[in-house]
Amino acid sequence: MIGKLRNLWFTLRSSLWFVPTLMVSSAIALSFLTILLDEAMRLMWLRDFDSVYSGGPEGARAVLATIAGSMIGVTGVAFSITIVTLTLASSQYGPRLLRNFMRDLGNQIVLGTFVATFVYCLLILRTVRDVQDVQFVPHLSITCGLVLALVSLGALIYFIHHVSVSIQADTVVDSVSHDLHNALHRLYPEEVEQAVADTKSLTPENIDSLLSDTARHGRAVMTDDSGYLQVINTAQLMQIATAHECLIRFECCPGDFISPHYPLATVWPGVRVDDDLSAALHNACIVGRQRTYEQDARFAFHQLVEIAIRALSPGINDPFTAVACIERIGVGLCQLAQRPIPSMYHYDKDGQLRVIVPIPTFVDIVHSVLDPIRQYSRSSISVTLQLLQMIAAVAPHICREADREVLLQQALMINRGCFEGLPEEADREQVEASYQAARRALRSSAIPA
Repeated sequence: MIGKLRNLWFTLRSSLWFVPTLMVSSAIALSFLTILLDEAMRLMWLRDFDSVYSGGPEGARAVLATIAGSMIGVTGVAFSITIVTLTLASSQYGPRLLRNFMRDLGNQIVLGTFVATFVYCLLILRTVRDVQDVQFVPHLSITCGLVLALVSLGALIYFIHHVSVSIQADTVVDSVSHDLHNALHRLYPEEVEQAVADTKSLTPENIDSLLSDTARHGRAVMTDDSGYLQVINTAQLMQIATAHECLIRFECCPGDFISPHYPLATVWPGVRVDDDLSAALHNACIVGRQRTYEQDARFAFHQLVEIAIRALSPGINDPFTAVACIERIGVGLCQLAQRPIPSMYHYDKDGQLRVIVPIPTFVDIVHSVLDPIRQYSRSSISVTLQLLQMIAAVAPHICREADREVLLQQALMINRGCFEGLPEEADREQVEASYQAARRALRSSAIPA
């Protein structure tokens, strides 16, 4: 339930309508409150203050109509600017980066301010009366409308500045990098809680034997929907496995695309599988149309990779942006290299293995991140050198031998690829020097046997 609520909150925060809707609702409540104060207190003494509106009904209607009309016009301009910004961002950085712009709180508040001011003035306008002997001018309400108009003017100036800054490449890369660090901090904590297990369950031989039995005698539970696996509720799976006295092994991890009749999980022993168990397994997962940061650390890495690859395309040809992405990827890999990888095995309180959920390791992430950039950057000397320098920078933070080996492999492939993509001998010599520096850094960080 918590995972679904967090996923719902992420969806709402990524929309352009949620925050403006809250602000419009607040404006409606404020209009009723100020009208009640004006009607109940008949604040005639407010006219003694120069800062409070003190005109008659005709002037009140003119002021409110002017503010409402100007606000709806400014709102249209702001929405037009937003659409143009989203179009440019989609073509420059990739369509998956649109959510970063849409969930920008500054843009949402500005649009909400314009619409809320319009709605407020419209509701106050209907209360101004000048019929026969009945005259009512809500002085306090109109004054609040004027204040909101001034706030909207300031929001317009901020909006123009904010949009100009937010579309810059460095700002986009920094925003994605911030999301990456938050995801790594949440999914790969510095201190991993050890699962309760007996010594027999922890031996690799017993685990391998159990996995073999699961593959031979287990029964697969198929998916009933298509989309990206966003969340797996491990705590709920533990309850299901314990109640049915079975082992549940997931065949995919958050971020993977699944389709109908794709094996979601394997249950051992297979005789435990029934309609109730299948429904409970599906209920423990969230499948959506797009990837999220909730349990998918690779997604933030892949966003930086997408920006880098687009920057290297002939249509854009911006190696400096690609270099900036590689620098941020290096910081993320340094952070990940120092963190323990959470166990994919989950045990109940009696030490029985109940749930197996795969989790991407440092090796998996390095392959999925560096392979695409390496393949597209063979003809770019600046990007190739930055890749090797990034590997050398990550080397001192390595604490697992497998991580060191995968970086050595990547450095070798980068060096070999440059001989095909770089025609100049001087460029190849420069890459060779950076490659040797990366090898020395990785060798010096070798894990003692």
